[in-house]
Amino acid sequence: MSDDPDKFRSQGGFSSPPCYAADVAPDYFDPLAVDPEQARDVARWRKAERARLRDERQALTVAERQAIGVALMSHLREVLTARFGGAHGRVFSAYWPIKGEPDLRPLMAELHAAGVIVALPIVETKAAPLTFRRWTPETKMVRGDWNIPVPPPDAPEVRPDIALAPLVGWTAEGYRLGYGGGYFDRTLASLKPRPFVIGIGFEAARLPTIFPQPHDIPLDLILTETGVRSERAAG
Repeated sequence: MSDDPDKFRSQGGFSSPPCYAADVAPDYFDPLAVDPEQARDVARWRKAERARLRDERQALTVAERQAIGVALMSHLREVLTARFGGAHGRVFSAYWPIKGEPDLRPLMAELHAAGVIVALPIVETKAAPLTFRRWTPETKMVRGDWNIPVPPPDAPEVRPDIALAPLVGWTAEGYRLGYGGGYFDRTLASLKPRPFVIGIGFEAARLPTIFPQPHDIPLDLILTETGVRSERAAG
């Protein structure tokens, strides 16, 4: 699969994981922020940090990236077992890895075999919440926008109980620096009940702050290759 954004072309409508949301809505920020000028400053700072962190991630060797993926899958298994009894019968939203993100696809297949309902997030409409389609190892994936494989339109639509959020950056308070399109925040705000959200990222991508804005929603848990790094208090 190519990561070259110049090769990503739409065949009509929006159908992709949230990872390229910044390419869809690069100027996204909350218009209800108290200080619009400050919000613009934060948006510019985040854009620069995204570029820096993505460059660092892409600079990792294949072996380094694989080792991080293996460690993350081990920690994620532990979390799903300890907190959800393995998540059998629950809907678990994963993601299709692009641009150097940790590759958890072996765990997706493993969870499916264990009776977990695995799904992938889809952008069907610009500036709208994500939808989720069921995935299995036998799913005949199709090319969505930006040439990223997605489950076909006839795949069952599901609502996640547990959702993974790939991170560009993260903070100890559980905030996520994503790709800038706002899709994940819109989705969390719209889902009732809200799924348990686990951020997946690299230890080196920790930030002191992302300067949280009104639309930013802290995640329930953040995992890196070193283990659980942030956990939101229940209640």
